[in-house]
Amino acid sequence: MYVVPDQRGKLAVVTGANSGTGKEAAKRLAAAGARVIMAVRTVAKGEAARAEILAEVPGAQLEVRRIDLADLASVQEFATGLIADESRLDLLINNAGVMNPPKRFSTADGFELQFGSNFLGPFALTLRLLPLLLAAPAPRVVTMSSGTANYGRIQFDDLNWDKRYSAGLAYAQSKLADLMMSNELARIATDRGWNLLSVAAHPGFTRTNLQTAGATLGAGAPKEPLANRILGRLLPSQEVAEGTEPLLYAATSPDARHGAYYGPSKGFGLIGPTKLANAPKRSRIEADNTRLWSVAEDLTGVTLAAQVS
Repeated sequence: MYVVPDQRGKLAVVTGANSGTGKEAAKRLAAAGARVIMAVRTVAKGEAARAEILAEVPGAQLEVRRIDLADLASVQEFATGLIADESRLDLLINNAGVMNPPKRFSTADGFELQFGSNFLGPFALTLRLLPLLLAAPAPRVVTMSSGTANYGRIQFDDLNWDKRYSAGLAYAQSKLADLMMSNELARIATDRGWNLLSVAAHPGFTRTNLQTAGATLGAGAPKEPLANRILGRLLPSQEVAEGTEPLLYAATSPDARHGAYYGPSKGFGLIGPTKLANAPKRSRIEADNTRLWSVAEDLTGVTLAAQVS
């Protein structure tokens, strides 16, 4: 198992830290000495997760704060509060996500749910927190993608899937967009001479509640689709602790590379120890990455120029 290096003196924000890979990342970062902000949509669930972590890691420095990545006003409120309270941020982990809702939902701002909460929300959060990140000596932004990014396409003419909705393809688009964002941030950081690492990861096939949790699904969320349950029995899968390892490696390893992408090494990238993953070609087209970044700025109203002089 990957051993997280000493994180004492560091502040980390982990989105979706109430369950799954986010909770595991928060626990292991805290166990290594980091102070962790657990950024969650439902505070009660975040506090329950915090209590569970404290039972395993007595003395863990954990704080729960509310953020709804499907609501840009909530993202702004979270970032404004953090900037008011903190002088720097060492690590931002964009982990939270929703996958394959049973029908097309919209965010508070009118975007297709998966594109809005999986990509636009984290994009806005990352840009709004850049001043805090750049105040740290060696900041990192780590973004959780997915193996499904390999099947994603950015539909620039229909980003919100108004014409023909497919939950699976919309999810793949959102995860490809995350990878493109990570790569574009890496390019920007290099061009501007920032000492900031932008790294992406994917968990392989990890048994989490991602398919049945997330913004707007709430207590009335459906059970896990039958197809997912069948795939879970046919394909190799791993526990949350294992699936979080690529994320933690990207977030803390001194050997993690700027602009890299990490994932499991066995079972066609579904399970196993962490290695460099093969990023889809569509995530490595610089012109498309820059275009998507510009579109995201327009859609969210959050721009790099306004956040960083």
